[in-house]
Amino acid sequence: MTKVLNMAGNQVGEVELAPSIFGIEPNMYVVHEVVKNHLANCRQGTQSALTRAEVSGGGKKPWRQKVTGHARQGSTRAPQWTHGGIAFAPKPRSYRYVVNKKVRRLALKSVLSAKAAEEKIIVVDSIAMDAIKTKSFKGFLDAVNCDGKAVVVTPAVSENVVKSARNIPGVTTTTANMLNVYDILTAKYLVVDQAALATIEEVYA
Repeated sequence: MTKVLNMAGNQVGEVELAPSIFGIEPNMYVVHEVVKNHLANCRQGTQSALTRAEVSGGGKKPWRQKVTGHARQGSTRAPQWTHGGIAFAPKPRSYRYVVNKKVRRLALKSVLSAKAAEEKIIVVDSIAMDAIKTKSFKGFLDAVNCDGKAVVVTPAVSENVVKSARNIPGVTTTTANMLNVYDILTAKYLVVDQAALATIEEVYA
């Protein structure tokens, strides 16, 4: 059983985490594959350099082919020349690729189970803010003993919660149906609204 706290840090009940989601043996190979996929998909792929065909100049043969004693050269824009083009120059490309849905789901269950085993999941009866107030949200995190990087999970997008949390270093917000393996893995705590917990168990069971 896991304690259910309110935003003041007081225990108001208990909840049992679904063993099919929070109690499996973590598959770290699958987690590695999904994290690698996430980082690849985040790459912009906008790097670009000029090849010898794209560098300005170099149209004239620098010296005659024979007799000079120099090595033969056809252009001053070949890669071995200063100001020449780049051999095998990088060009804009997409690094995106797709991982199977079942693999992504297993990876998510693995990181959730690992967090549960470490007792780093904090369940809150209701995460809500009456106004956009970073200081109040930081006080809430301190009250529930969340003293590090955290992912705050709400059942739906709450503008007050998102804007209150976004200036706190290491704290990110998300919704129950948009959980990210990389964010959970790199965070120390998972702070979950009890309604969001029910959604997670319903969606990923």
